[in-house]
Amino acid sequence: MIHETAIVSSEARIGNGVEIGPYAIVERNVDIGDESRIAAHAVLKSGTRIGKSVTIENFCIIGGLPQDLGFDATTETFATIGDRTVLREGSTINRASTAGASTTVGEDCFLMAVTHLGHDCKVGDRVVIGNNSLLAGHVSVGDDAFLGGDSGIHQFCRIGQGVMFGGDSTATVDVPPYTMLVERNTLFGLNLVGLRRRKHDPAAIVGLKRCFREVFGSVSGLKDTAKQLLDTSVADHQECRSFLEFFLEGDRGFARPRSK
Repeated sequence: MIHETAIVSSEARIGNGVEIGPYAIVERNVDIGDESRIAAHAVLKSGTRIGKSVTIENFCIIGGLPQDLGFDATTETFATIGDRTVLREGSTINRASTAGASTTVGEDCFLMAVTHLGHDCKVGDRVVIGNNSLLAGHVSVGDDAFLGGDSGIHQFCRIGQGVMFGGDSTATVDVPPYTMLVERNTLFGLNLVGLRRRKHDPAAIVGLKRCFREVFGSVSGLKDTAKQLLDTSVADHQECRSFLEFFLEGDRGFARPRSK
């Protein structure tokens, strides 16, 4: 159902059972999947790709121009939202900055009110982002991460899968998988509650504890220690392998536990 006051381009592709509310705007070159709901006053700009059963609440703006002074507005780029994802009121997602690329949010995500995703962000599946959180351009967030309210992430940072941010946390460096971040770039151990709730193998959790302890307790450097542990039996657990391999990439440095 499309409300009579909504402005919907004849060049938009609208799936079956889609609801578009009062005063919403859907520009040309927009795809909306079946059974999605676009609330009143939401704006879907050209290049937006919405999956099935997605909810876009009031005053969201999806597919806005990248906040990049050098961007050519005629460049065709995209913003893609996965199936069953919910965007709450006032959230904004900018489209990508490179021709043919897409800012992406995965499936079954929940972005609370006034969340901002900058251009070229890559957010995985089942990610929760709290109110008023800000992700700068080119940030990546792994599956099952939980970012508390008022989180801020610097451009090009990587946030690993299963990470949890405490409220009002800031990351200007990469945050390893399955860890908890508090304050500014400070790790507060492993996200053990999240690991157990997602029913990870207890043996894998024991392995992660060893990896965390040895990587951050080493005097030979994070990357070298991670490489050494990858050659041991602890890396037989996929969770441990993912944790260790994270340190082999990136150039922004890594969040660390607070010094005692």
